[in-house]
Amino acid sequence: MERYAPTIKDLAPRDIVARSMVLEVLEGRGAGPHKDYVFLDCTHLGEEVLETKLPDITEFARTYLGVDPVHEPVPVYPTAHYAMGGIPTNVKGEALKDNDTVIRGLYAAGEVACVSVHGSNRLGTNSLLDINVFGRRAGIAAAEYASEVDHVELPENPAKMVEGMVDHLRTAHGGERVADIRNELQQTMDTNAAVYRTEDTLKQALSDVQALKERYGRIAVHDKGKRFNTDLLEAIELGFLLDLAEMLVNAALARKESRGGHAREDYPDRDDTNFMRHSMTYKILPEKEDPDAPLGLSGFMSDLRLDYKPVVFTRYEPMERKY
Repeated sequence: MERYAPTIKDLAPRDIVARSMVLEVLEGRGAGPHKDYVFLDCTHLGEEVLETKLPDITEFARTYLGVDPVHEPVPVYPTAHYAMGGIPTNVKGEALKDNDTVIRGLYAAGEVACVSVHGSNRLGTNSLLDINVFGRRAGIAAAEYASEVDHVELPENPAKMVEGMVDHLRTAHGGERVADIRNELQQTMDTNAAVYRTEDTLKQALSDVQALKERYGRIAVHDKGKRFNTDLLEAIELGFLLDLAEMLVNAALARKESRGGHAREDYPDRDDTNFMRHSMTYKILPEKEDPDAPLGLSGFMSDLRLDYKPVVFTRYEPMERKY
């Protein structure tokens, strides 16, 4: 870390540490038979510190890697850690439409929501704001709202859309395997849209994701049961992962700068003039060609609309980090 953050070294923010690790591997200084990771050396901390202050990390290394951090370095490499976005909400946890219109009765909190307390790089312990602070506020607001309104009149079969999607997947007899598509999605996102990005890698990721979405329309779920069907659950999750991957790559392509966890090698500088704003992605749902076709599957295609939300400045003026 002396190469990348000489004043604070291994105490640098996580995005700087992650990019430093990737650079070491890309420049040929990785460890292992394939030189595809780096070592985290904690041996200087001593057994007492590791066992009392870092017990989870110490146990993870022993359980999953067969490595004892007390006596040997731990192989590590960056991965997805936290989503700094989600359903836009206000400070009450009320979901918002088009940046400022409250969707009455719909609340979100935790990592699924975005009340805009992180920006492009979540600070340590800031997830507690999502979980505890705004989770509590959302709960209080939801309880108050529920006590003030009457039940709305529901459609004749409000669950029809979801039941159709689930039944379609459960009974599908295509030739594509869910595990294969998920693995290829992981590979392209990790290679082309992870720590470092360029126009070319992001376009490759977008092309791959769109091809995988097309293949997803031909999957087969082998477990046809209706109880504890994890095969079906993974198939449903994969469909939404493909949607989210497409949204992420589209937003990253349009953001021609580097900021926090978004690092473009072809646009290494931060651009406050054009991009001091939140990326907002909306799914446009056109009329279905087949009225009985399930949501998100063949026969019901959707487009994305990319928009932006201004950053609200309060007490602290954003500035470039320097170490």
